[in-house]
Amino acid sequence: MNHMGLPTIGLALGSGGARGFAHIGVLRALDENGIPVGVLAGSSMGALVAALYATGTSPAMMAGLASQLRKRYWLDFTVPKVGLIGGTKIHQLMMLLTHSAEFSQSRIPLAIVSTELVQRRLITFTTGLIADAVRASISIPGVFVPFIHNGGVYVDGGVLERVPVMAARSLGGEVILGVDVASNPRSVVPETILDVILQSLDIMQRPLLQVGVDAADVWIEPDLGNIGTSHFQRAAEAEQIGYQATIDKMVQIKHKLIEKGASRPFHED
Repeated sequence: MNHMGLPTIGLALGSGGARGFAHIGVLRALDENGIPVGVLAGSSMGALVAALYATGTSPAMMAGLASQLRKRYWLDFTVPKVGLIGGTKIHQLMMLLTHSAEFSQSRIPLAIVSTELVQRRLITFTTGLIADAVRASISIPGVFVPFIHNGGVYVDGGVLERVPVMAARSLGGEVILGVDVASNPRSVVPETILDVILQSLDIMQRPLLQVGVDAADVWIEPDLGNIGTSHFQRAAEAEQIGYQATIDKMVQIKHKLIEKGASRPFHED
């Protein structure tokens, strides 16, 4: 229980490229309904959003950044060898936006997952620079150059754990909200190399994803089928879809909190 008489709410934000802007809407809906996030875990784009929120950036500020930030500020194309994008620009941007904070300085306990290639296993970052962990987690194979850190070679957390439910649980989350922005039951023709890679990962991850679905207390799956993983210009639309998907689950979220012992009454509209 937290000081508000609520079970500790753990929010697990998943990978999904531009669809990850929906996570901003999820956070806005929780904020507006007085649902405090007690612990945060993120994978890939979910790691980026989680890191910003945990270090003090509001959903409104994130939405503004998403709509105004031009690709030249975070994309640094390189001669293809192990990735199309070098990753230095986005690393520097995350250092700036997170105020070069370490995990110990986060206002909300935070975990970020990444896949380490040499040991072939999932790594959960909870210490060190938050920007380093985000850079590791967003390294979509074939798109971003892998992040080399302390002898490890890190790629996208979504390769092994698209929605890091267990990471949120390990931080002490008692009611876990899992947010999957990558599921796409409809067939969409890929437009870019990013679409091809992420849609392929989606297919590969399906068996693993069920573990997260089963372990979460509430599963939020915004309908983002019409937004491509490379449609970064549609951030506002994705944000609104994430917001509405969370509003649609609000009664279930409140019931789960009461079921887990919430002493604070909720008024359902």
